[in-house]
Amino acid sequence: MMMVPRKNNYGFLDDIFNDSFFGRNENKIMKTDIKETENGYLLLMDIPGYDKENIKIEVDNGYLTVTAEVSSEDDNDNQSFVRKERYYGQCSRTFYVGEHITHEDVKANFKNGTLSINIPKKENKQQKTKNYVQIEE
Repeated sequence: MMMVPRKNNYGFLDDIFNDSFFGRNENKIMKTDIKETENGYLLLMDIPGYDKENIKIEVDNGYLTVTAEVSSEDDNDNQSFVRKERYYGQCSRTFYVGEHITHEDVKANFKNGTLSINIPKKENKQQKTKNYVQIEE
C-alpha cells in the first residue's frame, strides 16, 4: 500500500470536488434534454437558482439562444467564505433550429428550475431546387 500525502488540511471530499468533473462549465450549468414529439421538439433545461425574469430566449438567423443571469446576494457583505461553489454570473446555450423558425413559433415556460421550450416542426417555405454539377470527361 502506498501513502499519498494530502494537499491541504481539508477533508478527503475537498479533493473530489476540486476534480475537473465539478468545474464551472456552462454545459454543466444548463443541462439540456431534447425530445422529439409528433409536432416538434421539446427542450428541457435545468436552470436552478434563476428567476424567470433573468432568463432570456432569443431566435436569430436560425439559432435559438437561452441566456440566464444570477448575481451574488452577498456582493456587499463583509463576510469571508471558507468555500464558495455556487455559480454566479451569466451562462448561455445556443441551438440551431432552422431559419424558418421565428420567435412567434417558440413557446416556453419555467417551473421549479426547469425551462421547457417547445419548437414546432415546420417545413422550409422555400422550395430548394436541385443543382447538379456537370461532370467533365
